[in-house]
Amino acid sequence: MQAHTPTLVICSGGLDSVTLAHKIAQENTLAGLLSFDYGQRHKKELGYAQKCAAALGVPHKIIDITEVGKVLSGSALTDNVDVPDGHYAEETMKITVVPNRNAIMLAIAYGAASAQNAKAVATAVHAGDHFIYPDCRPAFIESFAAMQDCAMEGLDKIEMYAPFLTLNKAAIVREGARLNVPFENTWSCYKGGDIHCGRCGTCVERREAFHLAGVDDPTPYVDQTFWKEACNV
Repeated sequence: MQAHTPTLVICSGGLDSVTLAHKIAQENTLAGLLSFDYGQRHKKELGYAQKCAAALGVPHKIIDITEVGKVLSGSALTDNVDVPDGHYAEETMKITVVPNRNAIMLAIAYGAASAQNAKAVATAVHAGDHFIYPDCRPAFIESFAAMQDCAMEGLDKIEMYAPFLTLNKAAIVREGARLNVPFENTWSCYKGGDIHCGRCGTCVERREAFHLAGVDDPTPYVDQTFWKEACNV
């Protein structure tokens, strides 16, 4: 992506997307943050996206797609299904898939970017998500970008920016540390309690990433040690 490209970031409030927002703010031009309320049980993450936007001094818009979320049933994130404990790489974590979630969000983000004269849409999908989530994989990102080029042909040209696509979570933590991202102002836990549970896939992945990156984790967890069992540390 060229310098000074106005970029709209899809920001959940999680560690990855907040790090991405800081990266673009420091290295390019951050046009704003776009978040989605799709009825997720960990809706408190949206408050962390708002904190990020306020800290970076950019607009933040939360798009309400809860009615869409209601028809994407069967996921532990949107339905009355328990969020499983364990490592992200376990087969049980597929219950956390929300069908077509990234495709829906990206399609809206492209339209919003065009309306706001932004020239890129940024998403924080990364290699750690490839096993479970098909709409986080390189083939999807490349195909979606090509589809959007066709959808907006002759009207606008908006670039897809996914700099973490081939990076693991530890690499994102190291990048966030380099950018001085306030990790304590990010939310990962899928259970959405008062503090991170320390047992769900996102908590385990988060704790493991800080460990592998050699960066202090400022996150309080209900269960401080489960991640070691889940990761065989």
